Amino acid sequence: MAWYDSSGLDYYPPYLSVGEKKARGVLALAKLLKKGKRTAEPVVIAHRKRQLTSTFWGKAWADNLERYADLANRLPRGRAYLRNGSVLHLAIAGGRVEAYVAGSELYRVTIGIAPMAKARWRRVVARCTGRIGSLVGLLRGELSDDVLAVLTDAKDGLFPEPREMTLDCSCPDSAEVCKHVAAVLYGVGIRLDARPELFFVLRQVDQAELLSSATVGAVSRARPAAGKRIADDRLSAVFGIELEDAPPVRAGRPPRRGKPRPSHVSGRRR
Repeated sequence: MAWYDSSGLDYYPPYLSVGEKKARGVLALAKLLKKGKRTAEPVVIAHRKRQLTSTFWGKAWADNLERYADLANRLPRGRAYLRNGSVLHLAIAGGRVEAYVAGSELYRVTIGIAPMAKARWRRVVARCTGRIGSLVGLLRGELSDDVLAVLTDAKDGLFPEPREMTLDCSCPDSAEVCKHVAAVLYGVGIRLDARPELFFVLRQVDQAELLSSATVGAVSRARPAAGKRIADDRLSAVFGIELEDAPPVRAGRPPRRGKPRPSHVSGRRR
């Protein structure tokens, strides 16, 4: 790929090692973020295994990207960039990813994701009703096969299709999915490994709504029966004391009290 100088002639920048590109990129990024009083959030791969991601949400994100041929053919170019630490900053907000990638220059990558259609979201919630046990289980991906199938369904699941995504990079490559965009797309999966709740931020849906609807009735089933109390013998065993039996209380009017007797002092009548 060629760059062009002011005369319109092809121009190839001088070769720079990965380390040099990253060093230059870090300096340029620091200046950019300083203006907004922000700090860099680089993507760091904690392991060197073949698979970039290690959790359900990270893997499901990558699998979803790779199921589409128009994306899958371009994605491998970004893996090397991601592995060598060239994604110097990646931030996820509602429906948006902003990133900076070190190349011959520092390139800005933005990815927009359309809000999830309300009807589609309602279908997901309805199909998961009563099948998700807790928020922790949801974020960890500790779900039944039926629920996983619902969440990852290509048409009606939670993950975005290519038509729901807008991709942009400031590099001169005319391809929609350049290696910098590809690196960032995979970088999102790494982020989800560490912070799966960001997936719901990106899709602009509330996981609490999914959970509260999916666990409806769980609270009522867990409540003890009305009027149930701990037996006295169990209380005695727990606290190490003996409890006397309380006299039975009869229903009706309280017992009548007799008139007080006159008091006597030293045998004298008053």
